[in-house]
Amino acid sequence: MLRTATPRGKGAKVVAPATPSVPAAARGDAAPDRGGTAIDGSGRGGHVRSRPDRDPSRRRCRIERSLERLIFASRWLMAPFYVGLVLALAMLLVKFVQELVHYIPGVLAMKESDLVLAVLALVDLTLAGALVLMVIFSGYENFVSKIDTADQGDRPDWMGTLDFSGLKLKLVASIVAISAIHLLKAFMNVSAVSKDDIFWLVVVHMAFVVSGVLLALMDWISEKAKSAHG
Repeated sequence: MLRTATPRGKGAKVVAPATPSVPAAARGDAAPDRGGTAIDGSGRGGHVRSRPDRDPSRRRCRIERSLERLIFASRWLMAPFYVGLVLALAMLLVKFVQELVHYIPGVLAMKESDLVLAVLALVDLTLAGALVLMVIFSGYENFVSKIDTADQGDRPDWMGTLDFSGLKLKLVASIVAISAIHLLKAFMNVSAVSKDDIFWLVVVHMAFVVSGVLLALMDWISEKAKSAHG
């Protein structure tokens, strides 16, 4: 560093040159880069704590997605119901076997009318089992999850194609068929059934028939409305 000396007596003055600016990296001080990371003189970066996300819309979106996942997963709460229906189907099978074993030993001594009644009782249990099976398959695929049986050749054709509207119609048709069998059994054994019982059997059967017709009419009107707007 140079100093300029003036003659004595006239006032000595020392002029020091201006100290050049030293970069922060040369002094060892930390300088933040554009990304918010502090870089010291040795080239090592120290992470600066980022500002927490305080955007309410993002927080609301996260809550909404979590709620939607929870609601979507709640469909599995229906699975135990269909497992219970499988057990009910097994109960119908036990009852069917019991009726069959009861009728087989006396089939040679049975009258024709008694044999028809026995067959109608077995058909009644069979239709009830088919109704339960239809509810299990269609309900599980419509409300819980698809049944992965693509690699099996014995998959029923109606599986995966029966929607809720078709399921309602098939259920009502099965109920009408079961009611008709009960009514036919009453007519086959009319001597042992009172007139009031037959009357109410006819009324209930007609109520099921009218309900099925109204459901089919409602679906037809709905389809017509969709085709008109589509």
